[in-house]
Amino acid sequence: MSRSLTSAREEGFRVLLKELGPVGTVDFLRQLENGTGNYTNERERLLENDSVDVIVERIKKRKLGEG
Repeated sequence: MSRSLTSAREEGFRVLLKELGPVGTVDFLRQLENGTGNYTNERERLLENDSVDVIVERIKKRKLGEG
């Protein structure tokens, strides 16, 4: 079953308002901003010299509170 994006958006707003109320809906929608920059380029630049193994070790250390 296919429906228009407008219909899906309207239904989404109805559900948000019902479940979160007006203030909660606004708070939720504020978090959906597009933001700025290019995440893909930044990620590639930040990780260009690191292997997957190095990244995994960093994650493990962070989870253990070591980094």
